Amino acid sequence: MLQGNSAERVAVIGAGIVGLAHAWVAAESGRRVTVIERSPRAAGASIRNFGMIWPIGQPHGELYRTALRSRARWLRLAAEAGIWVDACGSLHAAHRADEQAVLEEFAAVAPGLGVECQLQSAEQVLQRAPLVNPEGLRCGLFSPTELCVNPTAATRALPRWLAERYGVEFRFGVLASVVEEAGGRPVVQFSDGSQQSFERVLVCGGADLQTLFPEVLASSGLVPCKLQMLAVAAAAATCRLGLHVASGLTLRHYRIFEICRGLQALRQRIAAETPELDQYGIHVMASQNDRGELILGDSHEYGSQIEPFDNVEIDEWILRELKKVLRLPAWQVTRRWHGIYAKHPALPIFQAQPVPRVHIVTGTGGAGMTMSFGLAEQFWQGVDHQ
Repeated sequence: MLQGNSAERVAVIGAGIVGLAHAWVAAESGRRVTVIERSPRAAGASIRNFGMIWPIGQPHGELYRTALRSRARWLRLAAEAGIWVDACGSLHAAHRADEQAVLEEFAAVAPGLGVECQLQSAEQVLQRAPLVNPEGLRCGLFSPTELCVNPTAATRALPRWLAERYGVEFRFGVLASVVEEAGGRPVVQFSDGSQQSFERVLVCGGADLQTLFPEVLASSGLVPCKLQMLAVAAAAATCRLGLHVASGLTLRHYRIFEICRGLQALRQRIAAETPELDQYGIHVMASQNDRGELILGDSHEYGSQIEPFDNVEIDEWILRELKKVLRLPAWQVTRRWHGIYAKHPALPIFQAQPVPRVHIVTGTGGAGMTMSFGLAEQFWQGVDHQ
């Protein structure tokens, strides 16, 4: 546990997973924390994802270790807060020769990188994940480190637990419109005309790059990213998925596989056969929540490419590719949605300090569920050692 300043009053603006993570670590270290959220309850990207805690997607080294520290905190939440967390692991399924080559290459070097995973035969894949399509299945890569949570339920349950366990104050439905320095302390002004001073303020605004410090965020390099996702009814699965399942398309999305020389051939084949997948950043994955729903996705549209209207073709392409990977008796789509998050092209999270003791902390990209708890530990350790 971090040893913080028990007299320090901290405001966290934003009750998504990044804000909640920083609130948890701050409160655990003895700080008095107030979380300010303009919506009546969390409604952004933190509730609109697979619910995957996905260390296998992080580059080996410090980021992978940070993801594992986040994983440990999710397991703590299961034990201490009663939040549903499934230590399911993950599987990358290979149905093409170039996908198999990448998985074999990665499995050979992974132990030396400190990455826990195992190459599986087609028979072993089907034992672990009976819903994987056996037709053309070559092999798979199993990783035991991934977790599954219900992102909506977890993100909305965390405030109750933080309030009960650590006395964190939550102010939902309140817009923080200005943060500025006054008398040597940060002051938060609210849209109703009231204001409150703190010793430290964290702005964890997610994809909102306009409300607070827009001039800083405009030059930050952060870019909004839109993803489309779907849910398939629990009745469509005759058994549990068993673990998170990713296709060979996913190998070109996560940086950890960039060390594989065979990745270039895979990318070239996908670009030639299905250029629409590259155009919309489509790579397909599936998870299964505590309600039995299969959560499917996803796509990636950036910046000016983003429209307020969802692209029906993107959903069709996601389903088309997933039907190559999974074998379900039915594909009854029960929900469709999109989310928007902020992503930095190089950094795992964007941080800035526009005025003394005011910190902007945002831009975890699509890895907020995976990385936020570990990144919050790093942030507060840095503050305590200043």
